This record gives sequence, C-alpha cells and structure tokens, in this order.
Amino acid sequence: MKRIAEGLVAAVACGALGACAYTPTPLEGPTELTSASSAPGPFRAEDFAWSTRGGSASIQGELTYHGGGQRYVCEGGDVILTPETAWSRRRMIILYGAANAAAAPVSIVRARTPGAPSGDYARFVRKTSCDSENRFEFRNLPDGSWFLITVAKPAGGGGESVAVTRRVQTRGGLRSITLN
Repeated sequence: MKRIAEGLVAAVACGALGACAYTPTPLEGPTELTSASSAPGPFRAEDFAWSTRGGSASIQGELTYHGGGQRYVCEGGDVILTPETAWSRRRMIILYGAANAAAAPVSIVRARTPGAPSGDYARFVRKTSCDSENRFEFRNLPDGSWFLITVAKPAGGGGESVAVTRRVQTRGGLRSITLN
C-alpha cells in the first residue's frame, strides 16, 4: 500500500500536474495498468468544462494512511482534486494502475508520467492543503466524479513519500472521505 500511495500523489502533483510515471498496486478496483508509453489520448478542454461551475457539493477528507507499519501524514501538503473525464481517468490508470484508489511511491509515479502534452489540464484542477490534523476540504463543487490525490510522508521523517489517490463522486451536500 505504501508504494501505491506515493505514486498517486506524485502523479497529480507532477502534472497538475504533468510529469511523472510508475507501476502501482491498486487499493481497490480492477487493475488496469498500461505501459508508461501509453498516452491518455487527446486532451479536450470541453470534457472538463462541467467542473468549472460552482455547486452545492463539498468534500471533507482526512488522510489516515499506514504502510509498512508506519503512519503517514500530509500536514501542510497539497491535496489535488481533478475532474474525471476519459482523459484524466486514463492518466490515473497509467500513473497508478487503477482509477478507483491506489497508493504508490512518488518516485515510481514520476517515472511513469506520460510524455504526451497535457493541454490546459492545470486550469481545471482544484487545490487545497492538509491541516495539522491531516484534514482537508473542497467547497462549492458541482456534481460529478473527481480524483483526490495527495502525497503522504512518513510521520517523524525518513522513508519514501507515497502518493495516495481515490475516486470520489459528489451529488450536492457534504461527502466525507478517508484516504487510507
């Protein structure tokens, strides 16, 4: 699990992200791993347009990830919220090996980053930070499917950081998520 988490966050953070690569083990869902040379297909800004609207949905989340007998934290780190489209889903599969949930070493995710241009992808990504209790929140979201990504670091230092990701669906109101 530790290896999977590091890769996930790195991928989103890289290509905001845009320059990472890896061979992960999914936390849940089918393994859909493809070669690092596979491109996610053409980027189409119109596929992301829905995500720019405001809405009544929000996500409150907390990182509780443990790997290799060690606790991980995200305090002060970025949490990325990426709209799900065919392009971003394919990218998650390439970087993390699954689109539902995963955790991978950041170094592996960076190594798997596709070389294909990411278009204007970064303008559709939302970002917040983890607080001192490893919690985060996104507000005013439209209904839809998203990918949450953060980099988890070993508590107390030492060891490799892990990218942790999870697919989330919003439908008005509050959605609580635990990244574990």
